[in-house]
Amino acid sequence: MKNINVALVRLIQFVTFVFFTFMVICYFSMMVMIPLAALDLVKDILGLFGIGSFIGVIVGLPIVGYLCKVAYDIPALRAVISETGMELVKTGKAKIDAFNDIAESVK
Repeated sequence: MKNINVALVRLIQFVTFVFFTFMVICYFSMMVMIPLAALDLVKDILGLFGIGSFIGVIVGLPIVGYLCKVAYDIPALRAVISETGMELVKTGKAKIDAFNDIAESVK
């Protein structure tokens, strides 16, 4: 029965690991998706004025690049974004390590 309990704890630990890994990947991939979404919005806005998609993207790239540079130049914003991601990683590691203690107590 103890082996089943340990296997169950390890299974839940693995599911927790997969969940936190997925959340960290989603969090940091949003740093790429937000500028791409802004570029798509600029392209669509320029499309309202009759400018084609290709030209809209070419015109939108410097606009979105400038907005990213402005956001990058805010030091507190960079710190908050990176600290939030690292706290997510630390929280996940702490929760996964907590399962090791539970598995040892079940043995």
